[in-house]
Amino acid sequence: MPTLAIIGAGPNLGAAVARRFGREGFSVALISRDQAKLDDLAATLKDEGVTAQGFAADVRDGAALEGALAAAAQELGPITALQYSPLPARAYLEPVLDLTPELALESLRFSALGLIHAVRAVVGPMRESGSGSIILINGGTSVKARAGFSGTSVAFPAESAYGEMLHEALAEDGVHVAQLVIPGSIPKLQIEGGIDGVADRIWQLHAEPGDFRTMLIPLEDGRE
Repeated sequence: MPTLAIIGAGPNLGAAVARRFGREGFSVALISRDQAKLDDLAATLKDEGVTAQGFAADVRDGAALEGALAAAAQELGPITALQYSPLPARAYLEPVLDLTPELALESLRFSALGLIHAVRAVVGPMRESGSGSIILINGGTSVKARAGFSGTSVAFPAESAYGEMLHEALAEDGVHVAQLVIPGSIPKLQIEGGIDGVADRIWQLHAEPGDFRTMLIPLEDGRE
């Protein structure tokens, strides 16, 4: 059974993506900081027929994140699809004149360095099998900086650059790397199909490899 790992799994988009991939026969590894919340989400998904299990880790702790992905692979099978979508803390949305080096570094650990740790944990088996997908979910500051969102405006572009390099470097190995940019809160964007429609787009990024970056809607129509 193929396995999807969702880093930043929660009851909204993470759950919708888990259900969408679950319908395609995937088991789902749910990764975030709170084991109790993960267990509740896994139980809900199991009641809906999705094989799911939670593995707690903080993306700012690279060793813990790699350990969670290793445990997921051991329990559920090799990770064949990875979604990196942890939700940034409000602290990362400080005005640029309030940005400190410490906060910038934490933002980078959360976004760019966390992704690097995650990729290193799963990419070897993907390359060996000649297939797999790595999907980044980012806000609009990944493509246009905003002075009021300084942490993500620093960290998301670094994450994007790493992902774009991976897209090029892994293509010949059969591993597809893609980014979905969601420039705002999903409920406020009034996407057709709502959150399930976004999950469908993420499934398409896995099933139909193409360009690196996909905009969910035009940037100027969003708010973040």
